[in-house]
Amino acid sequence: MCSADVSSYDACARVVEKTLARFGRIDSLVNNAGIIQPISLVSNSDPADWRYNLEVNLIGPFNLIRAALSHLRMQKGRVVNVSSGAANLALENISAYCTAKAALNHFTRVLAAEESALTVLTVRPGVVDTAMQTYIRREGSKAMPTEQAAYYQQLKDQGQLEAPETPARSIAWLALHAPLDWSGRFLNYDDPDIVSGVRNWAAIF
Repeated sequence: MCSADVSSYDACARVVEKTLARFGRIDSLVNNAGIIQPISLVSNSDPADWRYNLEVNLIGPFNLIRAALSHLRMQKGRVVNVSSGAANLALENISAYCTAKAALNHFTRVLAAEESALTVLTVRPGVVDTAMQTYIRREGSKAMPTEQAAYYQQLKDQGQLEAPETPARSIAWLALHAPLDWSGRFLNYDDPDIVSGVRNWAAIF
């Protein structure tokens, strides 16, 4: 395992180099790194924090894709960009995150048009019980209206957050088996076609 700040192209290029040194090829790429902060109204947001959100959530996927693209072409590979339902919603206090994910969806569509031999798509993973949700519950009450903050707490209290392995199975299946004619699409992790593919895939093992 190697870690890197995906906002840095040089760091992403080193990850690609290490991957090639270890495995000799790149068949698929999943862009899953993401941050929610800043949680703030636009009028109160720190410009540097707002920019860094886009650098991780949007520029990060570009960096890794750009660094790996020639190798993905060799394998007619797949790129899965993990997006969010926030891409299609105007959610107060998380403007950078909403904007970055909306841009990521469109970047994916453009890349799919440019790279016709690759399967490139975005996926909505649902609302998942991760460190990001913990951060929202801890910090959201400082900036969000009471009702908005209470909603995120309710998701946890009522067991409405997905376990990480649930969308992870869908993302893994997409990285290995997503058909070319899905390229450019924004998919839900629980899309019936994906769920069926995961079920059949699991049955093999």
